[in-house]
Amino acid sequence: MIQLAIVDARETNTGLDTNTPLRLDALRYAEMFGGTRQNAYDAMKRAEETLFNRRFTYLDESGKHVKSRWLQQVRYLDGEGVIELVFTLAVVNGISRIDGLEQFFTSYLLEQTIKLKSVYSVRLYELLIQWRKARKTPCFELEKFRGQMGIGVDEYSKMSDFKRRVLDLAVKEINCSTDIKVDYEQQKRGKKIIGFKFKVLENPKDTAQKQQSGIIRDQDTPDLFHAMTDKQINVFGAKLAADPKFGSVHGKRGEDSVSFENRIKRELTSIDNQKQWADDLARVGFNK
Repeated sequence: MIQLAIVDARETNTGLDTNTPLRLDALRYAEMFGGTRQNAYDAMKRAEETLFNRRFTYLDESGKHVKSRWLQQVRYLDGEGVIELVFTLAVVNGISRIDGLEQFFTSYLLEQTIKLKSVYSVRLYELLIQWRKARKTPCFELEKFRGQMGIGVDEYSKMSDFKRRVLDLAVKEINCSTDIKVDYEQQKRGKKIIGFKFKVLENPKDTAQKQQSGIIRDQDTPDLFHAMTDKQINVFGAKLAADPKFGSVHGKRGEDSVSFENRIKRELTSIDNQKQWADDLARVGFNK
């Protein structure tokens, strides 16, 4: 739910601040994660109730521990199937400081993490994807890493249990289901494990699937169509969604304008759709 709120805030140009509520539409949630709109709304409400009561601790610039909550305000719009959230100042500031924010919080992130069944896999993916360009991570110090993975002090205290139930499970699921392939090395001081370093590489399975579907082209294939950039998808996805002719053909019954625009932007990440909608894109000003 946090991922969805941040992605939608970016893609709708709403932005993140402590004064503007973020709208989470049950229809959008259902489109992303499956199920009916009502079931999606019920799921969002259950998640919000847990999240509203949850706290976390972080270190400020002076190294002092600070406690915070995730949400400062929630409003239910039952008739619309919408929840409005306001993050706390600590969350807004923390998200804004993430290196590569523009590239990280996109619908593509959701498309990858939605495939993961374990919460540990999601958390590890979020940590590692930020090191994709570097292809390797620094040493993740053990106690901090356990906290980042959401492991309590008394949970999986034996290293064998931590590796089997958390780390190895997450690595296996990421390698089977996402666009990256990861491996790790134990870092030791004497015989004691003090942390882990990870390699983060492109997943050959994912690359092959993208080539087959046309999302990326084989190097031996003539470049007859130039894929749109993320910025172009954001700009022209909005223009397509606002175009009455396009909307009359591609809109869905009961879909509001924000959900429609977000769906079109997601579908524009496919080169097949870019080609199929070439005339519509040209009509709203896109020159390939």
